[in-house]
Amino acid sequence: MKKFILIISVFTALSSIAQKRELGEVTLDELSQKFCPADTSAPAAVLFSLGKTYFEYSENEGFRIITEIQTKIKIYKKEGYEYANAVERIYTGGGTSEEKVSFSKAVTYNLIDGKIEKTKLNSSGEFREEVNKYWALKKITMPNVREGSIIEYKVMISSPYIHNFPEWVFQKSIPVLYSEYTTVIPEYFTYSKHFRGYHSPIISKDYRERSVYNTSNSSSSGGFRFREETSKYVVENIAALKEEIFTSNINNYRTTLVHELSTTQYPNSQIKRYSTDWETVAKEIYVSSNFGDELKKTGYFEKDVDGLLQGISDPEERMVILFSFVRNRMNWNEFYGVFCKDGVKKAYAEKKGNVAELNLMLVSMLRYAGLNANPVIISTRNNGIPLFPSQTSFNYVIAAVKFQDNIYLMDATSKYSMPNILPTRDLNWQGRIIQSDGTNQSINLVPSFLSKSATTLMAKIDKTGVIEGKVREMYFDYEAFDYRTRYGNASIESQMERLEKRHSGIEVSDFSVQNNLEISKPIVESYSFKDNHSVELIGGKLHISPLLFKTLSENPFKQDEREYPVDFIYPHQDKTTISLTIPEGYVVEVLPEGKAFTMPENIAGFKYMIQSADNQIQIILTLDINQAIIGSENYEFLRSLFNEFVKKNTEKIILKKV
Repeated sequence: MKKFILIISVFTALSSIAQKRELGEVTLDELSQKFCPADTSAPAAVLFSLGKTYFEYSENEGFRIITEIQTKIKIYKKEGYEYANAVERIYTGGGTSEEKVSFSKAVTYNLIDGKIEKTKLNSSGEFREEVNKYWALKKITMPNVREGSIIEYKVMISSPYIHNFPEWVFQKSIPVLYSEYTTVIPEYFTYSKHFRGYHSPIISKDYRERSVYNTSNSSSSGGFRFREETSKYVVENIAALKEEIFTSNINNYRTTLVHELSTTQYPNSQIKRYSTDWETVAKEIYVSSNFGDELKKTGYFEKDVDGLLQGISDPEERMVILFSFVRNRMNWNEFYGVFCKDGVKKAYAEKKGNVAELNLMLVSMLRYAGLNANPVIISTRNNGIPLFPSQTSFNYVIAAVKFQDNIYLMDATSKYSMPNILPTRDLNWQGRIIQSDGTNQSINLVPSFLSKSATTLMAKIDKTGVIEGKVREMYFDYEAFDYRTRYGNASIESQMERLEKRHSGIEVSDFSVQNNLEISKPIVESYSFKDNHSVELIGGKLHISPLLFKTLSENPFKQDEREYPVDFIYPHQDKTTISLTIPEGYVVEVLPEGKAFTMPENIAGFKYMIQSADNQIQIILTLDINQAIIGSENYEFLRSLFNEFVKKNTEKIILKKV
């Protein structure tokens, strides 16, 4: 009963705040509130967010999309100060028509000596940042923000791009007490609506007739009438979406409403259909002059390719040679996109281009060499999982070569990638491979094979508990790719510092790394160490952490429940083999038991083996993550696996004197 009363009290408190949904209406109760009733740990909370998207018409421009947003936020802690800033993206059109963004009614409220103090945003707190040729940011930083402040502002966005319908994000990284979004869409436009996330809004609809008059003629004959559909979406009391370990892109799971333009039909005109399925989207991309036409160009590289492949008849060898040539010769300018910007010919001459120019160039060379090569359009991890058919769902292109039943995926943007070892940004759900005849099909981007790391540690323990030894670590496939990406250009000194910082309490010497630049071979990292923290001397006995500084002492999965999948990026196996020499005059008194734990359907598991003989202790610990993505329905099993894994990591070997 007490729990029920508490819940009623919380929602009553939330409701009392949420009812005041007008900018400028700030109360003493709101300002004096010390914490968010729904989440006492929250640094801030959105009291309300009201949005409305509608269309305006002018003779010169036709229809524009207008979006108005009113936001009111309560700041509870210093950690919440960042929520007193606001950012809106502006599509500049690459020099053509630009979107317009303006802020207004931006005020910070504070409670000072029992009175409400208002501080308005001035021009110094508002600025614009150019991102690139196509995008800019409009930002505001609210003034006089402190613990207890309430900030509010209004933003208006005007866009000539009817396909660029704004996303409405109901769920934030802080609690949202009330979020309301209204759309008013003329009958000339049909948008497909898609929701993601775990909260369902309350939806209401209405219809009305609207008249628009040309400014040059205000009579009825100078205008037109049309029907509009009004839709209102409301979600209340939304918990903060908190980032958890091993999450691909948190926005995949954030409660959001997305509109995608499906058709347009103006008066006395034929209906125009836009992307309705994945096959159509892929075909539209392929026939574009900045995509398909670029694939047909070969003259700029033919002489070089002929020289490279002279005397080489094996198809797979030809593939590797051409891939290595493009990867090593070309440099990625870090621009994404499925379309070429300056074209493959110019990119080849300048040895630099965007992702489409590099990888379409590679596909073209592979085809010229007689291989069954095709482009694959994908959405990168930071772009999210595509929810619906749209050209904007894809932001990247890679290459594929098919040999009978085998498909090799390649991305020439990374100096450390290999066939079927893609940059991890590419490993996101599925892409679409587009054949030369224009047909296309989905292709899985997530690796199915295990990428392995193997650690061999040999060490000797002295009577004072100090351990000295050597470590040899080998990294294969994606593990090697990750290593090279992170540390490929690191100095020996920085590598040693990294290890000492990661494994607190050890001293590292004699560090070396092999095959750092020979990317077809595994990375081999070796070093000597001195460990002063893995043995405790208690009552004349030595208590040893069997895995020494490699011990995992905490379960990374701390939440009792998880709504979204665990994403390990790729399947992997970590194997550690340890050989310990115990000091003379000591014997093993306590030795942990072996253990094996396997999740259902062999999704993941570990094996822990330990034995002693004479003055030697041997430990072998293997952790297998056999699926890159583990669904939330298996989270409890995964958490249990790591609980058991940590237990075995933290059990002690005890040595006593003879």
